[in-house]
Amino acid sequence: MTDARHTRSRHLRGLGRLTAEATLGLTELVEALHRTISAAPGALGPAPAGPVRGIPGLVYGKVRGATRLVSGGADAALDKLAPLLGELKPSPRRDVLLAVLNGVLGDHLEASGNPLATPMHLRQNGAALGANARFRDFATAAAVGPGSDSASPVPLRRLVLLVHGLCMNEAAWNREGNDYGAALERDLGFAPAYLRYNTGRHVSINGRELAGLLETYLAAGPVPRQEVAIVAHSMGGLVTRSALHYAAEAGHAWPRLVGTIVFLGTPHHGAPWERAGNVFQATLGVSPYSLPFAHLGKIRSAGITDLRHGSLLDDDWDGHDRFGHGGDNRHPVPLPPAVACYAVAASTASEPPAHGRRLAGDGIVPVESALGHHRDPERTIPFPPERTWIARGMNHYDLLGKPAVYERIREWLGDGTGAARD
Repeated sequence: MTDARHTRSRHLRGLGRLTAEATLGLTELVEALHRTISAAPGALGPAPAGPVRGIPGLVYGKVRGATRLVSGGADAALDKLAPLLGELKPSPRRDVLLAVLNGVLGDHLEASGNPLATPMHLRQNGAALGANARFRDFATAAAVGPGSDSASPVPLRRLVLLVHGLCMNEAAWNREGNDYGAALERDLGFAPAYLRYNTGRHVSINGRELAGLLETYLAAGPVPRQEVAIVAHSMGGLVTRSALHYAAEAGHAWPRLVGTIVFLGTPHHGAPWERAGNVFQATLGVSPYSLPFAHLGKIRSAGITDLRHGSLLDDDWDGHDRFGHGGDNRHPVPLPPAVACYAVAASTASEPPAHGRRLAGDGIVPVESALGHHRDPERTIPFPPERTWIARGMNHYDLLGKPAVYERIREWLGDGTGAARD
């Protein structure tokens, strides 16, 4: 996968499809409201069914037909104009917009074949790594150890994979002038690799694909020994845990290279904002007058609904209504054995809470969820206390760029407890 994939024609086609789909969705919403108001049902109970009749129904049908016709014609025109439009130059603004769009609608983009869907790939020095790239190619870099006079490329036998969170891309790791990947290369000799992926897909689908990607990428690494560390933020930690589970299930070799994993603000047991959103959606469905708006809540992606409880596996969602209101259906997934796993939680509070009160979270993920705590002992993730840390006076995104957080990561990755196994 290369940036040449992003052509003007493909992006314009993708945006055209989204515009058409949004128009059709809005038409359905207005028609449903019209149908309900015309029928004047009670405040509670089922919504009236069937199409709107008469001239209004004819108008709604014409709008849908015209929208589909225009969308199809635009696709055909863009196919012919593609050679004239040429390549769309990458830009940070475009990449951020695509990351947000994929986080919110990424599963729909992929299912509909929309070219705006982000394919999973690894990146180095701001560019995508080719399909044939291997660790040995990437880990030989012009890296100079501290105090060295040599300017020759030296082989790096340590790789750090950085995995971003929801609605983000690899640029999130360069925040407030602090680039964790570059700093770890400078201080500890880790060659940084950045994952970019569609965060709107189910965590388990991304996890399985990442497992296969790393098996291919790390299959031809340097010998006799190499070490891989993973630093994952937010949803990225769930994708990492899912990848390790599916790698073990498939008998992959790459997990044996992983010595250390640092989870930054990972919602191991979910995030309350998604649970609250699901309850609000259910509330809208009580009345036929608000029911059309409840359907808007179902626009949110599979990746977002996985954050309700922190789902990692296909079995957690397959066969279940992801917008349903049942309990926690997750299957517990333990941390990988023989890997030094660390957890960082952030708290917006600078001081300890008053007696009997819970420590504030980071604005998105509660401290208990980030540290793996759960009222059910079977679901608790047993991070040793010495491998956990609470970053006080920080929010969820401060974990990506504060010097104090980097110092803790550097300390953990540099203490030797996470060396790769033979």
